[in-house]
Amino acid sequence: MTTRLTDLTARRLLAGYRKGDFSPVEATRAALERIEETEPQVNAFVRVDAEEAMAQAEASARRWHHGEPEGLLDGVPVTVKDILLQRGGPTLRGSWTIGSEGPWDEDAPSVARLRAHNAVFLGKTTTPEFGWKGVTDSPRHGVTRNPLDPSRTAGGSSGGSAAAVALGAGALSLGTDGGGSVRIPASFCGVFGLKPTYGRVPMYPSSPFGTLAHVGPLTRDAADAALMLDVITGEDWRDWSHLGPSSSVAAGLADGVKGLRIAYSPSLGGQVAVRPAVAAAVRRAVGALAEAGAYVEETDPDFTDPLEAFHTLWFSGAARLVQHLGTKQRELLDPGLREIVAAGAQYSALDYLAAVDTRMALGRRMGRFHTSYDLLVTPTLPITAFEAGAEVPAGSPHHRWTGWTPFTYPFNLTQQPAASVPCGTDGAGLPIGVQLVGPRHADAVVLRAAHTLYESGVPTA
Repeated sequence: MTTRLTDLTARRLLAGYRKGDFSPVEATRAALERIEETEPQVNAFVRVDAEEAMAQAEASARRWHHGEPEGLLDGVPVTVKDILLQRGGPTLRGSWTIGSEGPWDEDAPSVARLRAHNAVFLGKTTTPEFGWKGVTDSPRHGVTRNPLDPSRTAGGSSGGSAAAVALGAGALSLGTDGGGSVRIPASFCGVFGLKPTYGRVPMYPSSPFGTLAHVGPLTRDAADAALMLDVITGEDWRDWSHLGPSSSVAAGLADGVKGLRIAYSPSLGGQVAVRPAVAAAVRRAVGALAEAGAYVEETDPDFTDPLEAFHTLWFSGAARLVQHLGTKQRELLDPGLREIVAAGAQYSALDYLAAVDTRMALGRRMGRFHTSYDLLVTPTLPITAFEAGAEVPAGSPHHRWTGWTPFTYPFNLTQQPAASVPCGTDGAGLPIGVQLVGPRHADAVVLRAAHTLYESGVPTA
């Protein structure tokens, strides 16, 4: 069977460039053709910059031809979620309230790092309006669909990025994660997604949702994510909360999990109803970690659902985000966003600070938990992808997206690194994700465990 260029990881593309098997021009052209082929059905892109992408690819091909590549990603096709600034075009954030007029002359820190390493920018990917929910549809850009079944959602809010990677429309994509927005679509689309420790990847402008929001990679596997994370963690003075210099996570990727202490929580102490197919796939992934030498214990971090605190912080952020808009502009907003804005405007400063207290208590609890365990493993989501265009599955008792994401948003509150690794499919062929959560700053450990799962063959089980 012939392997398509669009199926290759970033590392395999780079190896091919090095050997002269193919060039960045061929890889970029293949990715653009894949976008043209799939975009009408999936709707993963806000904008595709084909002419600029080919110009970047041609410049990269010349460097490779002369044996002088520059940067770790020279010639690798990438995409960027349309929440993050990318100079040369508008960042519309899925909203009719943002005008497209320029100058659009600034890159977000992570985008600037990709540019410095000579990645090839294919275009901007879809997001719900301002990234406010766990599925990807917006008044401005419509519904983004799951590449494996277009009747289903791709998840969100980095749904366009996850769909692009799953389609082969760029090996790497930048997403953001404020309550699961990298991990949710990674799980639904069958790709790898990492929410790094908060502050590891600098962010500018700051998120309206404050220190809940992280920038992270969506990729075809954990090794590509490690490579990408090493690129995008460079310092940037525009982010006052950036953690500063850090060591390479790619360097120790093959160290494995032997001797790691892993806590396996199938349902957060019975708080979450998990579909049987999801539970079985996650248990198999846990078994693979044990077979690789980890010490696995079924136990729970023992915290109650912090949903109320998360809603207070999230809804307040949404209210602040649109505070400057007049009545007519607010009528252009996603109706669900208008609802949480109205709720957020009712909170007092004391309500907000009470939520911060809950957040800090949860952070201390998880800090203590990780003195005994190197990793916590859970399902990424209790379900697989549901119908496109809906915030919650049909028949759900929940009104908001947080009702079906109880495994993801707690770890935005605690700012811990967390990844979603594909670990199989359900009876309908829809992907299932297993979540790996580490203590703050243990991004390398999370990636090592994820890489172990890929090496074991679990993602294709």
